[in-house]
Amino acid sequence: MSLFITFEGVEGSGKSLQSRALFRRLDRISIPVLHVHEPGSTPLGEKLSHLLKRNRDTAISPLSELLLFNASRAQLVSGIIRPALAKGTAVICDRYTDSTVAYQGYGRGLELKLVRAANDIATGGLAPDLTVLLDLPVEEGLARKRGGHADRFEQEELAFHKRVRKGYLTLARREPGRFLVIDGLQERRAIALTVRNRVSVLVNKKLER
Repeated sequence: MSLFITFEGVEGSGKSLQSRALFRRLDRISIPVLHVHEPGSTPLGEKLSHLLKRNRDTAISPLSELLLFNASRAQLVSGIIRPALAKGTAVICDRYTDSTVAYQGYGRGLELKLVRAANDIATGGLAPDLTVLLDLPVEEGLARKRGGHADRFEQEELAFHKRVRKGYLTLARREPGRFLVIDGLQERRAIALTVRNRVSVLVNKKLER
C-alpha cells in the first residue's frame, strides 16, 4: 500500500515514540510498512546526523545546515522511500521537510522560499499523504529531554524553540488537509488512538481505489 506518513514536532514532543507505535500497529495487521527517520536511515544519513546533531566542535552555518539535512534527505528519498512506495509499502518517516522549514526557516531565519526550494530538489516534490504534528509547549518538551545528552538543537535558547513551534503551527494552518495536529500533552495511548483512527481512514480510501 503506497502510503507516506510523517511525524513532526518540537523537541520532546513524542513523535519518535508515536511513529514507532504506528509502525508496529500496521505491521501487526499485515500491512507492508517501513519506518525511517531523518536525518539518517542510510549510511550517508547516519554520518550527516552525527555531524549535525552530535558534533559540537564544528561550527555549522544555517545555510550549511539546510544543505546537509537535504543531502541526507535526498539519499533517503531516492534510495529507500521512493522504491518502497513503488512496491506498495507504506512508509512512516520520523521528521521530513516540515522539520527543515520549521527549524532552518522559522528557527534559524533562512528565507522560506530558499528552504522550500532546497527541500523540493532533495525530494523531487514527494509530499506526505499525512503529517502528524504533536504540539506542546516547548518548555514541556525540553523538560522531557533533561537527563540525557543534549544535541546541538536541544541546547538552543528557548526563543529558538518557540520560533520552531510557531513555524509548525503556521504550516499546519496552511495545509489543514495534510496535517493532523494533536495535543502532545495527552496520554500516550490517547494520542496513538487518534493517529490510528486517522490512518485507518487513509488505508480504507487506498483499498477502495
